[in-house]
Amino acid sequence: SNLSASCRSRLHPVNMFNSYNVKFQHTKALTSPYPGSHIERSQVPEDKVGWLSEWKDYNPVEYTAKSVLARPSWADPQINDEGFSPKFNERDGEVERKSLNGLYVVKNGRPRNPVGRTGLTGRGLLGRWGPNHAADPVVTRWKRDGSGNKVAHPVSGKNILQFIAIKRRDCGEWAIPGGMVDPGEKITATLRREFEEEALNSLQKSPEEKAKLEKQLQKLFSQDHFVVYRGYVDDPRNTDNAWMETEAVNYHDETGETMDNLPLEAGDDARLVKWVDISEKLELYANHSYFIKLVTEKRGAHWSEDPGSECHE
Repeated sequence: SNLSASCRSRLHPVNMFNSYNVKFQHTKALTSPYPGSHIERSQVPEDKVGWLSEWKDYNPVEYTAKSVLARPSWADPQINDEGFSPKFNERDGEVERKSLNGLYVVKNGRPRNPVGRTGLTGRGLLGRWGPNHAADPVVTRWKRDGSGNKVAHPVSGKNILQFIAIKRRDCGEWAIPGGMVDPGEKITATLRREFEEEALNSLQKSPEEKAKLEKQLQKLFSQDHFVVYRGYVDDPRNTDNAWMETEAVNYHDETGETMDNLPLEAGDDARLVKWVDISEKLELYANHSYFIKLVTEKRGAHWSEDPGSECHE
């Protein structure tokens, strides 16, 4: 998740593009052990990741977590279960099975990860066969001094941007406070709900407290915002048959007035929550550092002390 990993993923393309034409390669989706388990993935050499590379001896490990097999409301049945006939590459009732990256291959009844092999089949910790859709709200403000003036970085001279980060309860890594899109839910509703649950602990608030938070957030979430990224995520939970996709959206508080009085409190899947200064030194979960870098480019904010170290298309 550091800058060099971000560069690597873009300079060594596999046969797949996200909707912003950035090339990706697996890094985190090849790591072992698989999250929350002792399962080791089959090792996949770099030149064998892409499905176009022939590999007759490919023998991935099959794994779906017990929590998924228990059939919670957010999970599909097993692919061969009677009565289960998912409509891949289209909206399947309330479940969105279309990928943000276009059509994906379905082979032997199973969807195939569009970026390539991961050394693991089944669904791992993911509920859906194929794409599992998430939403990541990137809430930002300018860093200011005691007098309310923007703080510029002493080396780059660019103003320092801050974002609200959570420490994930499952793996302890810092991340954007996002989460899964519920069946039938609009992405805008997911973005707001996940931010409230993880960064403001809204699930534990009284109706009165919740109403007050809603009023404060209305200004932030109704103003101009921009989509940072839409597409595949190099997530450690990904498998050959199930993968994460997200829509990351930047909500920016230009004056700082909206967010200054918002009581940050970790909740739901978060252990901690705080404002974090943005720079290339950030190490975040999955592709989140890359999303944050795109925000700094859009806002003209500080990212690197060495402009020559940044990647360019």
